[in-house]
Amino acid sequence: MKHRFDIIYAPQIKQHLKTIQRKYYSLIRKTIEEQLQSEPDTETTNRKPMKYPGVYDAEWEIRFGPDNRFRVLYEINREYNEVHILAIGMKQRNQLIIAGKEVRQ
Repeated sequence: MKHRFDIIYAPQIKQHLKTIQRKYYSLIRKTIEEQLQSEPDTETTNRKPMKYPGVYDAEWEIRFGPDNRFRVLYEINREYNEVHILAIGMKQRNQLIIAGKEVRQ
């Protein structure tokens, strides 16, 4: 049986979402729930472990949305079956924009 993971959003996520059009909020929430509640540590085409500790010390990233523009950075706490959403951003060309600012990956 697969374990279900609780999704925990970091407090800064509200700031991150303010720079994303509201029409995408349900897509973001739905994708996070579908992708991360059962197998958050299974690598797929659009779900990958970070090569180095990422922005916000994220361990994993998922990509989705129109042109794969959205990025959700997260870490997994297996002991408590939790996925901690650390950042939500948008890719613009080769830049990752979180809360309106470019961040280095």
